[in-house]
Amino acid sequence: MEPATTTAPMQTDSPTESNSICNWWPSWRPTSMSLLKTTESKILACIQNDLWARFVTLSNQDRIWTLTVTNKTVRKPAEQAPKTPLVMVHGFGGGVGLWIRNLDALSRSRPVYAFDLLGFGRSSRPAFPSDAAKAEEQFVDSIEQWRQSVGLENMILLGHSLGGYLATSYAIQYPSRVSHLILVDPWGFPERPKSQTQTQDDEGQAKRQSPPRWVKAIASVVSLFNPLAVIRAAGPWGPGLVNRFRPDFKRKFEDLFEDDTMTQYIYHCNAQTPSGEVGFRAMAESLGWAKKPMLERVSQLPPSMPVTMLYGAQSWVDSSSGDRVEQIRGQAHTRVLLINEASHHVYADQPEEFNRVVNKICKTVN
Repeated sequence: MEPATTTAPMQTDSPTESNSICNWWPSWRPTSMSLLKTTESKILACIQNDLWARFVTLSNQDRIWTLTVTNKTVRKPAEQAPKTPLVMVHGFGGGVGLWIRNLDALSRSRPVYAFDLLGFGRSSRPAFPSDAAKAEEQFVDSIEQWRQSVGLENMILLGHSLGGYLATSYAIQYPSRVSHLILVDPWGFPERPKSQTQTQDDEGQAKRQSPPRWVKAIASVVSLFNPLAVIRAAGPWGPGLVNRFRPDFKRKFEDLFEDDTMTQYIYHCNAQTPSGEVGFRAMAESLGWAKKPMLERVSQLPPSMPVTMLYGAQSWVDSSSGDRVEQIRGQAHTRVLLINEASHHVYADQPEEFNRVVNKICKTVN
């Protein structure tokens, strides 16, 4: 039985987070992989369908924490071909537990896979290069190695935020493996505007909702530190900091958990030794912009690959990037959908509508 509480030594994130600069930081933080596992187990206990949770070992010995959810109560004719699996890729700072409102509903007619990206959640946390292209390639290569290890021939690939950026990069490099690409409020598509003082675009459209204060708070330190360094620097005050800046996570899941389970999960996912966020920092000019914007590359997706882009109507991510993807791809199958009363975390803000839309997309595959 693992202890209910434990402490972990403070580990510095990078040269900029070490030595004299952070001598004042608390020497410990109340987290460990054991606590992350315990908190995640409480979340996954909500799953009603059959769940297989395990580490998938890659050829380089990195391990990817993976969930497979299936509905074995549905009997299929022996001659019916198996349904193409849905693979879900979380966003920056997330993990498989954030899909808790979606896994059962989406696995009723096909297997659903969800995994912690390399460097996030419970997956291995290797070093990442500081070069944007090399960091992106390390993420994408880990996804391909994961696919090979799991044994999937093809998949419906869904990515949220950073996961959407990486899913697109993967689909460009391995198009034969992707039956349909679903991008949910994807990060990193537009170029960074030369002036960010504009409040309207050239057609006079209203400005999208500005980023929430937690995004602005993290952005204020991203140029000096790894994006989530402040959570680790806060030591024993880290969990309270997450509760203060991300109270929305508690509200989004309050009918499932009356306590701080979800904010504790976010804390434990991101208070560990930084790895994936180092890769993200290498790829980002700031939290909102990619050094290698995906709009410059979406033309490399094969015209035969269907792409659906889902945005929260109240999200701070601008859905006009989806419109640009439609224009760039021309006659290729591309759809842009807005989900009302949803912000950036569309899947948690409006889970029933999100699940309905994604299931409908999946049915177009088989």
